[in-house]
Amino acid sequence: MAMNAHYKKLTELAGPKGATTDSDLIAPHLSEWRDKFHGDTPLMLMPESAEAASKLIRYCAEHDIKIKTQGGNTGLVGGSTPGLEGRTEVLISTRRMNSYCVIDADDFSITADAGCTVAELQAKAAEHDLLFPLSLASEGSCTVGGVISTNAGGIHVLRYGTTRALTLGLQAVLPSGDIIDELTALRKNNTGYNLSQLLLGAEGTLGLVTRATFKLYPREAQKHTCLLAVKSPADALKLLASARIASGDRVSAFELMPRFGLELVLRHIPGTSAPIGTSHPWYVLMDIATSREDTTLQSDVSNWLEGELTRGTILDGALAGSLAQAEAFWRLRESMSEAQKHEGGSIKHDIAVPVSKVPAFLERAAEAVLGRSPGARLVAFGHLGDGNIHFNLMQPEGSDKAAFLARWEDISALVHDIVMEFGGSISAEHGIGTLKRDELARLKAPASLDAMHAIKAALDPKNIMNPGVLFPKR
Repeated sequence: MAMNAHYKKLTELAGPKGATTDSDLIAPHLSEWRDKFHGDTPLMLMPESAEAASKLIRYCAEHDIKIKTQGGNTGLVGGSTPGLEGRTEVLISTRRMNSYCVIDADDFSITADAGCTVAELQAKAAEHDLLFPLSLASEGSCTVGGVISTNAGGIHVLRYGTTRALTLGLQAVLPSGDIIDELTALRKNNTGYNLSQLLLGAEGTLGLVTRATFKLYPREAQKHTCLLAVKSPADALKLLASARIASGDRVSAFELMPRFGLELVLRHIPGTSAPIGTSHPWYVLMDIATSREDTTLQSDVSNWLEGELTRGTILDGALAGSLAQAEAFWRLRESMSEAQKHEGGSIKHDIAVPVSKVPAFLERAAEAVLGRSPGARLVAFGHLGDGNIHFNLMQPEGSDKAAFLARWEDISALVHDIVMEFGGSISAEHGIGTLKRDELARLKAPASLDAMHAIKAALDPKNIMNPGVLFPKR
């Protein structure tokens, strides 16, 4: 059967509003946010349920039709862009799977369709005076299926863990078209392989996530947001330890920002302003939160700030006096990636090293990349509380963007080699996708890669689900 005939059959199976070949409707799904990956697809399928997706995937499996899966299209590593490297793939978008989002307040859990956004889960939890703690800059667009497939992190990993730690169970369609239903709110379930955890972080290569159940927590009734100036990442690390002790381990976010990154935000993002007048080398943005009103905590935070100022660990600082001011502080951090786009090309790295080794890594990696690329501008920022740093190298002023970005593989290999020396990971929260698959093959232990290939071959012997993601051609 000709491929066009297969597309016609898939359109029929999808039903009304379940498929489109309209290039204008498909276009927003063909490029990722960084504009590094641009793809193509002849057909976008939009099932509303696991059952609808099962029919489509089963047909694709029977006829060896390649599939690319996509949620909110907020990925950064080419993992959900169809048609890369000359492949012809049908795109399955889960955005229409968004009708089910239900709280079990007694169980502190929420179950939601794959197309629901993280912001929707946060809002639903808040209606019940509860907290869904996953929080990231793209939360208004990124979806349940996407954050599960990439094991998203965000700003609260320090206290609540990654998506993996928050997920209790899920429902998914396997590459065969079969549906596995592991939806559960159980905290203990010792009945063999945990299939939900297997699909977490698998980047759509083992199946299409259609629904998930997550943990909830009591809402944060009291929060103290501080923007603090420090002279070095080493001093920031000291603050993290002392803040955890002084607050009774209630630090929920701890972010590191360089002065240059902050200057870019102030230069390019309208409505931002510097909360601290004097320029300093590094800044820490921190939340200390509790689920109850606690006047003792308030005094503990004040005493801690005064003590660290006296000791000189904090050079200057501002404590948010209102919700609006706290949001303004966080806008500085959340706009740091966007601000860089206004200055040209960036070679970006989403790496993690043990928290204690972040200062040494930053010193070593900065010297290496600036030695390899003189005049380049470094913006290293991110989640110091869990060791995840976004280590971005920007093109020198006045240089050619294309020529600079052509050095991506060379610079990344240099950074990744240093990451491995420090016992780290080349992907902390963005995933491997297409961007890092060759580096994964180069750096991951052969036995681990063999096990991954064996799992992929067992569940997807025809390699129809997200081909080109995670695994290079063998």
